[in-house]
Amino acid sequence: MKRSLLGILLCSTLVFAGEPTVLSLNDFTDTNGEAPAGGWTQEEGGIIHLRGKGGSLISKVECAGFELEWEWKVSEKGNNGIKYWVTKVGGKEWLGIEYQMIDDNGHPDGLRGGSHTTASIYDIKEPVKDKGAKPAGEWNKSKILVDDGKIQHWLNGVLACEADTQKHEWTEWIAASKFKNKEGFAPGKGRLMLTDHNDETWFRNLRLKVR
Repeated sequence: MKRSLLGILLCSTLVFAGEPTVLSLNDFTDTNGEAPAGGWTQEEGGIIHLRGKGGSLISKVECAGFELEWEWKVSEKGNNGIKYWVTKVGGKEWLGIEYQMIDDNGHPDGLRGGSHTTASIYDIKEPVKDKGAKPAGEWNKSKILVDDGKIQHWLNGVLACEADTQKHEWTEWIAASKFKNKEGFAPGKGRLMLTDHNDETWFRNLRLKVR
């Protein structure tokens, strides 16, 4: 894994130079460090498929600044996400910032709106209204950009949500979220997580550049 990639701020977009690493199921373990099992399968076309309950998966690589691109779809009324800066908080829970992936028009959390909808910084900041999410069963293209504490969530070419974790407002948002009592939450580096919320989900073309 190359780690000498340059992150720069250009026209409000964080851009990383260099070639990405394509991630497969082999680049993840379960939360006990064992090979993925249960409902997780690697399929043709590089698709990682969560067929049913298989537990969340943790990346073998750990990073602070990075660019992650991928395509995804969820089943009708489905819910899932990708987390980053994931660490074991309090020695118990694997927690991190989540890019929400959900059926906004069918799942109760999606219908709830705000910071629980697709491309949100889950339970912390809601995305823009005109984010261009595609319905359940159709492929979306997403991107997470992280550099020097700044994070961006992109959806189908739209900058849907962003934040600067080094500013005071970030502390205020965390204090108003479900993570308010999770000391050490999102410490600025950590692993990636493919989450499992018991709903069928497909990932493909996961491409990671690490700063």
